[in-house]
Amino acid sequence: MAKVNIKPLGDRVLLEICENEDQMKGGILIPDTAKEKPQEYMVIALGTGKTDDKGKKVPFDVKVGDKVLTSRYGGTEVKVGDKEYKVVGCDDILAIVG
Repeated sequence: MAKVNIKPLGDRVLLEICENEDQMKGGILIPDTAKEKPQEYMVIALGTGKTDDKGKKVPFDVKVGDKVLTSRYGGTEVKVGDKEYKVVGCDDILAIVG
């Protein structure tokens, strides 16, 4: 994992897109315009956390290095250099993979 100069705030999580295989079994290349938006990401950084009604910090359900699934169109996409990232609220994370 590369070090990124993006620090999410509050209950937000910084995700890096997990690269999927570009070819199908038959060796057919899929053009970028025909690909679906990826839903599998790697957790890169966590925000400061959400506070409950009593002012206590609520722990995150994920940790740095987890592979997660997110809602397809949730969050904000950010490009830094040649890498693409996504910043989502912790409620937009649907599941931990593996």
